[in-house]
Amino acid sequence: MKIELHEISVRDVVNGYIDSAENGVVGYGGRLNIRPAFQREFIYKDRQRDEVIKTIRKNFPLNVMYWVQSDNGGYELLDGQQRTISVCQYVKGEFSIEHMAFHNLTQDEQAQILDYPLMIYICEGTDKEKLDWFKIINIAGEQLTAQELRNAIYTGEWLTEAKRYFSKTQCPAYQIAGDYLAGSAIRQNYLETALKWISARDGMEIEDYMSRHQHDTNCNELWLYFQGVVNWVRATFPKYRREMKGRPWGEFYNKYSGNSYDPKRLETRIVELMEDDDVSDNKGVYEYLLSGDERPLNIRAFTPKMARAAYERQKGICPKCGKHFEIGEMQADHITPWSRGGKTIAENCQMLCADCNRRKSNR
Repeated sequence: MKIELHEISVRDVVNGYIDSAENGVVGYGGRLNIRPAFQREFIYKDRQRDEVIKTIRKNFPLNVMYWVQSDNGGYELLDGQQRTISVCQYVKGEFSIEHMAFHNLTQDEQAQILDYPLMIYICEGTDKEKLDWFKIINIAGEQLTAQELRNAIYTGEWLTEAKRYFSKTQCPAYQIAGDYLAGSAIRQNYLETALKWISARDGMEIEDYMSRHQHDTNCNELWLYFQGVVNWVRATFPKYRREMKGRPWGEFYNKYSGNSYDPKRLETRIVELMEDDDVSDNKGVYEYLLSGDERPLNIRAFTPKMARAAYERQKGICPKCGKHFEIGEMQADHITPWSRGGKTIAENCQMLCADCNRRKSNR
């Protein structure tokens, strides 16, 4: 990987500065992507913003900033977004310091700011090298999410298209699946979720998927897959409940969409499970109905008092193997399994030795 230190004047960075809000911020004659489209916007507090300008006016050094060179000859700003935007906003007259805006300064004072050299490290290298480097320099300052780090590396037409679907306020992903997704579009949670699901389907990591598709001209595969997941969820569980939000629906789709389910029977069972006092985690109802695995339900355990009563009733004898154990060597178990209607009540509690309980659970 090649990393070189450059001195680039404020004048050059401010040239072509355009802030298009969610559609991104650019500068350096349009060649520097200061804030990629739909990436969350960091806003300095007034004091921090003012200190940047005061530092420049005193000719004190600002901390170095980091750019990465893109394949098309442009640049992505990796670190220094707030400082760069603060300088550009001041020169463009968007705020003043102590009642002095940029246009209130003398020509010499303006020239001193415009000629101030910003210290910029520019990086060239493979995607993996740039991602590793970005993770290191992102340790300090405003922390980016894992997906924002990936977006800074795997730029291109494919990512731009993906952001239009998944990374904008009121984006299409929000319109069709906002009730099912956790997080926010602007923080890249929706995009990361969709990528996690489709990557798992293909048996790869998100970085592998983004690298493979970085230079595609569209993100049709991702968007069509995502719509397929949402349509399957709605068809399988037509009645929406708040417990459905944030479930890993894409992972369920990958594993179970080939199975046949009766939505009406599922709905009846959902009502029963939601009313079952033994079900401690209602969010796990959906995975249980798809997989048959009781663990996501977090079935209520017998209380220590119930376990002690059963132990005394059995006189410490395991009913399966007939051997005597101390209470700490035994485990509370449902006589009639929960899946067959057995409740977590004292009358349905028995104490089994660990080995017998394991054997029963494995059947």
